[in-house]
Amino acid sequence: MSDRFPLFPESATKLAREIDALYFTALGITAVFSLLIAVLVLYFAIRYRRRSEDEVGKPEKGGLWLEIVWSAIPLAILMGMFGWGAKIFFEARRPPSDAVAYYVTAKQWMWKFQHPDGRREINDLHVPLGQTIKLVMTSEDAIHSFFVPAFRVKMDVLPGRYTTLWFRAEKAGTFRLFCTEYCGTEHSFMRGSVVVMEPRDYEAWLGNRTLGPQRVATGEELFAQLACDTCHRSNSAAQAPILDGIFGKVEKFADGSEVLIDENYLRESILNPGAKLVEGYMAIMPTAQGRLSEEELLQLIRYLKSLGEEAPAEPETAGSSEGPAEEQGS
Repeated sequence: MSDRFPLFPESATKLAREIDALYFTALGITAVFSLLIAVLVLYFAIRYRRRSEDEVGKPEKGGLWLEIVWSAIPLAILMGMFGWGAKIFFEARRPPSDAVAYYVTAKQWMWKFQHPDGRREINDLHVPLGQTIKLVMTSEDAIHSFFVPAFRVKMDVLPGRYTTLWFRAEKAGTFRLFCTEYCGTEHSFMRGSVVVMEPRDYEAWLGNRTLGPQRVATGEELFAQLACDTCHRSNSAAQAPILDGIFGKVEKFADGSEVLIDENYLRESILNPGAKLVEGYMAIMPTAQGRLSEEELLQLIRYLKSLGEEAPAEPETAGSSEGPAEEQGS
């Protein structure tokens, strides 16, 4: 698309092509009807112009079927466009089951990324070509917005909660990343890139990364440091719900409500344990508010998600980086 129309951003995902097709279809229909209406207005203005000062117009007889037709055709077109747009919207909002989770923490004015194996980057995110990537995002301060034009994906990044976004790049290369929410005086400098690499190159790139001295504690270490294992493990006195395999399930609470256990619920339970009490348990858990950074929260939640998985848990032996593009304790 960009080669033929350089003013339009390039397309690097299937979703981008679908959005472009919808956009240009809507643009084409709008142009056709606009031109048709303009021509008809001009034609009728000439055809039925007043020819003398004494001429009096004649009332037109009703044309019921004509009115039905010119109402039904636009309605059918609009409903078709709505259905097409709704299909794309739901597709864009529902990550496929094979998506691999990467974590994003926004901060004035940088993007901090964490790979599944715990490696971290700042402002540059390297991903393998053809892999479905799910981004779990939060902010340390203001509201930001993650936008990659070539992927046609955009999602607000909010403090105090997690939002998600997914994409599957079909083209290798470097694609610009922007913050599209005014987040402060240096908002325009909050830029980055998504580097899509061939799987073999990506594995080689990962293999060249080594652990740095300023690592973030792993989720398992934080779980032990906060003494979560004294109540939440099967070998404990079971003063709190056992967390093995709890992620993705529906939990029933003391007030009778039910909630799907996801990242936002885990975050709320860590920072505000009394917000939703699981049925049958008392509010004895202390809050971790002020004791964990956003990155440590992500590490802890990643570990909680891995509990009870049949496959080996994701290695969380890394949490630091090296090189100019990676974080050194920010």
